[in-house]
Amino acid sequence: MKITVDIASSVPQYEQIRSQIAAHVTAGSLHQGDRLPTVRILASDLGIAPGTVARAYRELESAGQVVSRRRVGTVVSVPDRAPGRAQEIAKELVSTARSEGINDADVMDLVRSALLSSTAPLASH
Repeated sequence: MKITVDIASSVPQYEQIRSQIAAHVTAGSLHQGDRLPTVRILASDLGIAPGTVARAYRELESAGQVVSRRRVGTVVSVPDRAPGRAQEIAKELVSTARSEGINDADVMDLVRSALLSSTAPLASH
């Protein structure tokens, strides 16, 4: 699992970490029960404050994506999911954007814009 932090980004560092870990879960590179690095180790690897990593882990825990326990650490708690149509469309979007020379930050802006302008209600599960 590769996590990076762009200190020049306007996105808070904890959110960068949270979104990357969530993306690893969605992409299937992290599975149910996989252990995440400790807060201290990840903070040291990224050269940031441990509190920043701790906040990212708390956000993931609040969303039910990880569970933190003493002596066990932080583990992924989201069950593996079969790739759905939305994931395939997302991969296609990334492929198309890269072939057209659109950088990752601009792709994210396009997705955020689409989310904000969408008036369709979310389907209930």
